[in-house]
Amino acid sequence: MTNTDNFFKVGTIVNTHGIRGEVKIMAITDFAEERFQKGASLFIDTKQGRVPVTVKSSRLHKNAWLVLFDGVSNINEIEKYKGDDVYVEGNSRPELGDDEYYYDEIIDSEVVDLSGNHIGIVKEIMTTGANDVWIVKREGQSDALIPLIDDVVKEINVNDKLITIDVLEGLLD
Repeated sequence: MTNTDNFFKVGTIVNTHGIRGEVKIMAITDFAEERFQKGASLFIDTKQGRVPVTVKSSRLHKNAWLVLFDGVSNINEIEKYKGDDVYVEGNSRPELGDDEYYYDEIIDSEVVDLSGNHIGIVKEIMTTGANDVWIVKREGQSDALIPLIDDVVKEINVNDKLITIDVLEGLLD
């Protein structure tokens, strides 16, 4: 993989779709509609380097985005990118409001309880509709599911990658 400084992963090309060159992208961004809108500039991260692409069209289909890039007219031109990650350049990320965070600011953050005891590391984020759920990897235990709600998540420090939660009864069972 190439250097990703100032580039942020927004998804992975998991498959092709049809014969016209569409790809199926599993998005990992809160801004999927914006990221994959017509005219959006993206970068496919390949073993040979980063390939700039422009979105020609996109649509949401079964929890994935079907995207066609400019200049691609058939499956043979795009199949080689299957499994590659898709990035956006950092300076094209919009500023977020207070209490809003990009996934990459949360992933790999340490989670501690109110007393500062280590619980685990955020390894993945699930978007459930009502609120996000953080999947926290714990040593020697099953993963914990932490809902992103005010009653549980008390402090998020993106600079130190440290999240403090209130462990409500049953939360870590």
